[in-house]
Amino acid sequence: MIKLEDIRKPVGLEMKEFDKRFKLAASSHIPLLTVVTRYVLRRKGKQMRPLFVFLTSKMIGEVTESTYTAASLIELMHTATLVHDDVVDESNERRGVFSVNALWRSKVAVLFGDYLLARGLLLAVEKKDYDLLEIVSNASREMSEGELLQIQKSRSLNIDIETYYEVIRKKTASLIASCTASGAKAANADKEVVDRIHEMGIQIGMAFQIKDDLFDYQPHGLIGKPTGNDIKEKKFTLPLIYALHQSDPGNRKAMIRKIKRGNRSQQVVNEVVQFVTDLGGIDFAMKMMQEYKANAMEILHSFPESPARDSLRDLVEFTVSRNK
Repeated sequence: MIKLEDIRKPVGLEMKEFDKRFKLAASSHIPLLTVVTRYVLRRKGKQMRPLFVFLTSKMIGEVTESTYTAASLIELMHTATLVHDDVVDESNERRGVFSVNALWRSKVAVLFGDYLLARGLLLAVEKKDYDLLEIVSNASREMSEGELLQIQKSRSLNIDIETYYEVIRKKTASLIASCTASGAKAANADKEVVDRIHEMGIQIGMAFQIKDDLFDYQPHGLIGKPTGNDIKEKKFTLPLIYALHQSDPGNRKAMIRKIKRGNRSQQVVNEVVQFVTDLGGIDFAMKMMQEYKANAMEILHSFPESPARDSLRDLVEFTVSRNK
């Protein structure tokens, strides 16, 4: 099993330095902001996005001051997005602990997210890293468009596969692509290389999101049952979309009706999981995940071999083999 601590080795020192700089970038003299920031930073997660930035910079050339700026800008924006998402979803938990809006209410959470976004923008302006600002701002726009497109389509509880791909490309893949592209730009890569690396990030992000979709349909935790969170929230992801399109019109309508009226019950989850499994939705999603991974690997292997490239390869493998 690939371990993140092994993947980090080529940029271990840089990631430690990044931790210090990121805490400084997010700091404030306002006591409430300080308290909330410390709370959020204590549960920082895997830091996969900064890792993509640093490994890409090192593979292309070397880690520069701009690399630190790019990693901080992206992590500030990503953290702000998570805080805002919890408000939109009215979620009281994030990674098993209370969300910001659960502890300080939605108004503080929204303003805190806005503050993080502003800190990221100002950081790029202060460093005069306008190219990085353009890359990350485009990703932010794409993410917002993806969320709104998903909301628009989810109201009808009917979405086709191509629209689903567009949603996840904007919502998830655009952010990972901004990590790889900004890492390359920070290492002074030319436009052709930045564009190629950006496309690699898109392919990685697509595989990453499909892996997330699959968690809903696979045994999880002590009880060994699918979580069905997306099903309970009436989110149509790739396994279900494929299965619905393989089904005859009568069964398709009946299954959509069942999900719509499902009242978050485990019985409905189990029925949907069985339906998706029987009609090949899980197998299809796994096949597509592997295809996107293979596309990313093909681009990655067009660059010279190095410890950083090896770690990027392992990080891509990690995104499709992780268990949470």
